[in-house]
Amino acid sequence: MVAVLPERHRSVPTWWLVTQPRKRGRQMTDTMIGVDLAKTVFQIHAASLTGELLFRKKVRRPQFLQFMASQPPALVVMEACGSAHYWARELMNVGHEVKLIAPQYVRPFVKRQKNDAADAEAIVIAARQPEMRFVVPKSEEQQARAVLFRCRDRLVHQRTELVNALRATLYEFGLIVPKGIAHLKRMEEFIEDESVSLPTIVRKECRDLLEQIDEHSARIMEKTRAMAGLSEESGVAQRLETMPGVGPLTALAVEAFAPSMESFRSGRDFAAWLGLVPRQFSSGGKERLGRVSKAGQADIRRLLIIGAMTRVNWASRKPPLPGTWLARMLARKPRMLVAIALANKMARTIWAMLTKQENYRDPVPSAAA
Repeated sequence: MVAVLPERHRSVPTWWLVTQPRKRGRQMTDTMIGVDLAKTVFQIHAASLTGELLFRKKVRRPQFLQFMASQPPALVVMEACGSAHYWARELMNVGHEVKLIAPQYVRPFVKRQKNDAADAEAIVIAARQPEMRFVVPKSEEQQARAVLFRCRDRLVHQRTELVNALRATLYEFGLIVPKGIAHLKRMEEFIEDESVSLPTIVRKECRDLLEQIDEHSARIMEKTRAMAGLSEESGVAQRLETMPGVGPLTALAVEAFAPSMESFRSGRDFAAWLGLVPRQFSSGGKERLGRVSKAGQADIRRLLIIGAMTRVNWASRKPPLPGTWLARMLARKPRMLVAIALANKMARTIWAMLTKQENYRDPVPSAAA
């Protein structure tokens, strides 16, 4: 007797009959691997997505990539620490999916004793949390630009130390010079003026400090030109520079240090990531807001605040159009507070410009004004 299938079983939907193309490469497994990075020995903790332990293993640095390449494709999670972005790229090249997690989000999941094995296990536990936030791995180009930015920044700090040392030396001999590199010429005049009473040794050492300052200034200018050249070659940087208060350094910093804007749900999230939102002390339904949190990427935040302060200072000389947001804020708030609020607004605008692929547009004055 031949069984007759019901009509609902014989009428197969057409989309079931379409042959699905096979994905090339190895199929992703349901394994999560936590890796505690170190200088010499890496600790690996592999578990299923439900938390069942699969294996623990210590691997030395030279054998790490070979070992991971031999594993079926899995979700690999590491702390966003030194060399993490390099290893993320290498592991993605051998077929793994990689996520980086901020160390402060891992720390609460470490058990009683802190060791490499406990850290690797905590990474896996933290990564399984439904609301966990991850760090986007950087490309080689991003890291290269970050290195250039950091080297220039280091030279600026070293030059500031030299200027402060020179000012302090002159102060010890009764010569007062205001703070800031803008007054370097005044210090040079004191040193070269033979009528100024300075011991020969002091005058010689001060001239040596001046030479070091000049060398640092030349190197800073060289790196500034290199950054400006990179900015001119980048469409993203050119778009960002259409906003008042954003120059080549700020645009390059956003490219080097900020993740893809698609990783933020809104401009407010990007501003919060930069630490340009108030710190909260809210409880019991009562909202208490403090100063800006400063809990984010410090370089972009600093440059945005500098750019915002420049716009505020310019507005004090040439008042903005009545009815604009900046005009209303300057009429009722202190200038520094306005600068921080403007930096927040600039961060939100950057998010909108990059997600919508649009240049900056001047705001329309309020109709009420």
